[in-house]
Amino acid sequence: MPSASRVLYDLATWLAQPLLRRKLRRRGAAEPGYLHAVDERFGHYSQPRPAGAAPLVWIHAVSLGETRAAAILLAALRPRLPGMRLLLTHGTATGRAEGAGLLQPGDVQVWQPWDSPGAVRRFLAQYRPDVGVLMETEIWPNLILQASARGVPLALANARLSEKSLRGARRAGGLLRPAYRALSAVWAQTEADAARLRAIGAGPVIVLGNLKFDARPAPGLLARGRAWRAESRRPVVMLASSREGEEAEFLKQIQALALAERAPAAIKKEMFDTTLPTVQWLIVPRHPQRFDEVADAVRAAGLSVSRRGAWAAAPEPADVWLGDSLGEMSAYYALADVALLGGSFAPLGGQNLIEAAACGCPVVMGPHTFNFAQAAELAQAAGAARRVADLAAAVAAAHALLADAPALAAMRRAAQDFAQAHRGAAERTAEALQALCSRGSR
Repeated sequence: MPSASRVLYDLATWLAQPLLRRKLRRRGAAEPGYLHAVDERFGHYSQPRPAGAAPLVWIHAVSLGETRAAAILLAALRPRLPGMRLLLTHGTATGRAEGAGLLQPGDVQVWQPWDSPGAVRRFLAQYRPDVGVLMETEIWPNLILQASARGVPLALANARLSEKSLRGARRAGGLLRPAYRALSAVWAQTEADAARLRAIGAGPVIVLGNLKFDARPAPGLLARGRAWRAESRRPVVMLASSREGEEAEFLKQIQALALAERAPAAIKKEMFDTTLPTVQWLIVPRHPQRFDEVADAVRAAGLSVSRRGAWAAAPEPADVWLGDSLGEMSAYYALADVALLGGSFAPLGGQNLIEAAACGCPVVMGPHTFNFAQAAELAQAAGAARRVADLAAAVAAAHALLADAPALAAMRRAAQDFAQAHRGAAERTAEALQALCSRGSR
């Protein structure tokens, strides 16, 4: 018999469906992808289950970061399961757009069903996956419990759980503990993640590492970024994957430095530190729906802006370059001499710094990296990253590195060595998933 918390949850998900439709319409005004196939969200699918005897592997990658991790796993999995068919689900428009590039003939891509009993039941009845993989943190009680009841082995891959998330999960333990227990396998990024996952009741937990270390920057993107850098007369400092609130503080720092650069020589010598290198600033917002907002903020700060979307062969001169494109993060890291890690200067948990390391880009990060705690600590210990208190200190640290060529070169080498040293999770996870798929097909 369902627990009281489960009954309340089911009622809440059912009642919330009109609100979800309204939210999708609102988000769709800025991102049209949210208006595509809305009925799929509620378990009404027009695409049939792929035909044939080949195993159907369901991977749920909610957003952009998880979809990129799924791409790494798929590259290792497909050679192990020749002929497999992929059922790929997402929750965000950016995730779905990125995931479209992972599909092969016979694969299916749809929205994740809303976690109401009816929507989940219709999804599972339509597609009947042989095995399922939820990427990183995606715990949906109805999705997991109904899959378990149907005999679908379900794994949580590249799994992570911060201390903050563990506290929240414990508060909702009556709802979430049964879901964690129903997982067939949990493949954690780190020993610390594994300990927290066990503490909330997750089933068999083993540590396989972080898939994102196995990402290899596309040579074409690296070449593009290096060509852009060659066109810049200044060293480039990037605020990478910035989040709301961080750009405003960053722009304050740039304003002060721009004032120094434009001051008359006599005043400049007396009032400002003239030893600082002149920098080309670059901002790459985390979310594409904020590109216009950030461009407007740059102009409101009295600074000129040049957007990647308007570039032809080379960046156009401006106080601030704005990376307003998707799928070019490796190019931006190759362009930058130093990256300031977005999401780490506000209490948001930080963004993934592994891609920066793989591109040989030194990282300066703030105090808030709880979403990627071990990767941040290991990068700092390896000399690939530095930690500072706030964005003002980050800008100062970037200037110090630009003024110290041997230190900057050492950080670049350390970043690449750090990324190389932690590879291998993709093959380990693919092997574990292959075994789980064999178990599901018996």
